[in-house]
Amino acid sequence: MDAATTARWFDYTQALENRFFVTAGFGIGALLLIALLLTTVLSRSGKIGKERSRELFSRTFTWVGLVIAIGAPLFFGAFWTILALLFLSIFCYREFARITGLFRNYLVSIAVVIGIVVVFFAVLDHWYNFFTATSSLGVVLIVTLGVLSDRPNGYLQRVALAVLAFLMFGVSLGHVAYMANDSNFRSLILLFLIAVELNDVFAYLAGNLFGRRKLAPETSPNKTIEGSLGAVVSTTLLIYFLGPFVFEGTAMDSAGKLITLGVIVSLTGQLGDLVISSVKRDLGIKDTGNILPGHGGILDRFDSLLLAGPAYFHFIGYFNGFGLNEPTRIFWGGL
Repeated sequence: MDAATTARWFDYTQALENRFFVTAGFGIGALLLIALLLTTVLSRSGKIGKERSRELFSRTFTWVGLVIAIGAPLFFGAFWTILALLFLSIFCYREFARITGLFRNYLVSIAVVIGIVVVFFAVLDHWYNFFTATSSLGVVLIVTLGVLSDRPNGYLQRVALAVLAFLMFGVSLGHVAYMANDSNFRSLILLFLIAVELNDVFAYLAGNLFGRRKLAPETSPNKTIEGSLGAVVSTTLLIYFLGPFVFEGTAMDSAGKLITLGVIVSLTGQLGDLVISSVKRDLGIKDTGNILPGHGGILDRFDSLLLAGPAYFHFIGYFNGFGLNEPTRIFWGGL
């Protein structure tokens, strides 16, 4: 492993030299502190009830934990960032397998986990050709191991669920992880996460303020067309204003591309949310888990990443690429 890879993987001092990362980090911390102080003031003044107060504190403290869990790997380096996203992928699959019953089908579940690990190994190795091949190879592995149980009854259902899970949690989140191969990975990934998560907040606020017409009443009754449009406008403006700090001096540093990126991120983020909402509606459940107080399961919180990740990756990659000047095939360069 050469010095450039070692520095990208483990040199946290580079994070301190990244103005966008440091500024955004302080900004997020300040917003969480304001949220805690505001909730405290409202609670003690009696403006909100005890139950509502507990809910808000629970959600805010969970966000504090999530920010630390996300920010720490980004701070310490690309290796830890990829590892954290691998764990996120596996935990999302774990929740999906539990709620769908897929975990009972050991061979296909093992195939999904193996496929996810291979995707992230290709990411860590910075081997793009292998990374793109893992999608089809993973499907082949799942379909093949699904046959070996010699149980044709239910084969189509369990294999289809497994392929869907592999593509959503392995391949999709693998695209987010692949950005860690770029020297500017901290800013790229942080901008993506901020935009996607605030997209949910913008949709919620706009829906509460202006919502009249339901967007998909059978899938997600609380979502409105006005909320969706508000999120598109707000997220697009967010990326338009923050984008120049991330893409300065690159082909992406133009108003038209940043506006297009904002629209793409907002729409695909909302669609990812609706996809998992459809799964939950189909299964008759409210949340995918309860590991995150005030939020539900990990998949409930990060479902918006699933479709937005590949869309963000490929749009930026078309103009800028990722890690084009960084060492590739770190482990298998001799092959």
